[in-house]
Amino acid sequence: MHTDAGADSLAVRAANAFRAFRDGDPSGMSTLVDEVTPLLWHVARQQGLTRQAGEDVVQNTWLKLVEHAPSIADPQSVLKWLITTTKRDAWSSSSRGHREEPSSYADVREQESDASSPSPEDTILADTDDRLVWHHFATLPERCKALLRAIAFAEKPDYASVAQALGMPVGSIGPTRGRCLAKLRLALTSDPRWEMPS
Repeated sequence: MHTDAGADSLAVRAANAFRAFRDGDPSGMSTLVDEVTPLLWHVARQQGLTRQAGEDVVQNTWLKLVEHAPSIADPQSVLKWLITTTKRDAWSSSSRGHREEPSSYADVREQESDASSPSPEDTILADTDDRLVWHHFATLPERCKALLRAIAFAEKPDYASVAQALGMPVGSIGPTRGRCLAKLRLALTSDPRWEMPS
């Protein structure tokens, strides 16, 4: 059975959510924000912004979308509009000095609270593993870091959108991702502090 591979892409989901919002369904904007924010966050962070500056840029992008929604004639272009707006605002913000060099794993991922409380031993072991992973992640080339961040935080990565956000050919994303993960795996398995999960 033939299925359209693009039918469930991020661009299509974003267009459908935006169309619903413009047709008067406020849940459309909520869906759009949930679907696209992880990608926009990484577009902003790719410019070297601090965590706070990145959050501000993404929030301003959403505010601008609400303000300019009537002027976006084709809902299919909303994802491109969001990415472009985020990039421009990030560049502007970085030129004002809101840049940082990621110095720890906490700078490049969301910290989520969990209702269950792990034991202190589990917390220490998990924290040690996380620190090792993020230590070796930080040694990867910038292209690898940007790509892995963008893909890791998208529930269903849309390679066309990721490619546009990162300025990469779509066909190179899969192979580049594989090479980047192989580099990270090699760095971890070569580190005597790293223990593979049993």
